[in-house]
Amino acid sequence: MEDIELVLIDDDNNVEKTKVKSKKKEKKKKNKLVITCIVLDILALIGYFVTYGPWDYLRNLLVTTAMTTMSHHYLARTFYSDEMIRKVLANNYVEESGESTDTSQITFIENDSGIYESIYEEQILDRDKDDVYKLIPISGNNYKGTLVAVYDPSRIELALSKYFGTWGQHITTITRENDALIGINASAFEDENMVGNGSKPTGVVIKDGKVVYQGISTGYGGGIIGFTEDNVLMLSKKSPQQAIKDGIVDGVEFGPFLIVNGEAAFIKGNGGWGVAPRTAIAQRKDGIVLFLIIDGRQPGYSLGIDMVEMTKILQNYGAYNAANLDGGASSVLSVKGELYNKPCGATETGERSSPNAWIVK
Repeated sequence: MEDIELVLIDDDNNVEKTKVKSKKKEKKKKNKLVITCIVLDILALIGYFVTYGPWDYLRNLLVTTAMTTMSHHYLARTFYSDEMIRKVLANNYVEESGESTDTSQITFIENDSGIYESIYEEQILDRDKDDVYKLIPISGNNYKGTLVAVYDPSRIELALSKYFGTWGQHITTITRENDALIGINASAFEDENMVGNGSKPTGVVIKDGKVVYQGISTGYGGGIIGFTEDNVLMLSKKSPQQAIKDGIVDGVEFGPFLIVNGEAAFIKGNGGWGVAPRTAIAQRKDGIVLFLIIDGRQPGYSLGIDMVEMTKILQNYGAYNAANLDGGASSVLSVKGELYNKPCGATETGERSSPNAWIVK
């Protein structure tokens, strides 16, 4: 009866066309729904196998990257139990030598004969005699960055934010305000919920031979990273007071120590730190200091590196003592007061406020 009533209201052909169109629309909707469900099922299966499947690399990457941040542990805990997280971390770690720097091994002897054992030595040593520093581009599989060779370590010092203890500043600002040539991030800082303003450094901060701040230690290994009055980069496992007695004038606390007295740390898996932007500081036996800054978390440009890759890069360039500094969005390189790298912070420039910086005057 319903069909008959429709025929009386309108032309038979139009009615039929309308019915056909309605059926076609319903069929398309059903097809789209089916396709959407299939895609979601496939994504769910991929996610399941990535998260719980036999591929350790991706699982290790997610857990170690999340758990070594100050405020992103939830990214790992969303997918994994605490037991699984502990298991992953137990198979990815840095085992340090436990030693402190033997400062007598740093000679400050210029050895540029014009004959180089490797391209890395040539990049470091081939320079103009008056050069204070040299910028060396670094790149590899999914990462880009810069190595800074500082030829006169006596020009390196720790610069504090103008509002140290209350508010941090961008590394570029600290560099400009100190008329510095080069600046990189130094101390890490408390950063709950990614809203830290750089005011509270983690661990110890030593400035001009005095402890100026004693924050909460990160527990990430390492110890005090600083320069002595003889311009030697000292990595110390001792107390701040003893480190000062040993000669440290400026220093911060972080880690892990990657190379001590020429001996690289034992690294299991990816080192337990995942892949991320990195900052490292090192010194060669000839006294040349190395600042390494690697960009990351930017697909298509640079994802970052793990502890294994960072140690290899530093070894290639002759590092005799080397330590990891705070990474992530804190990894910043300033050259003559201008931002030189591409940090991944949420600000317009990508920079975050930091409590202090290693600068070259």
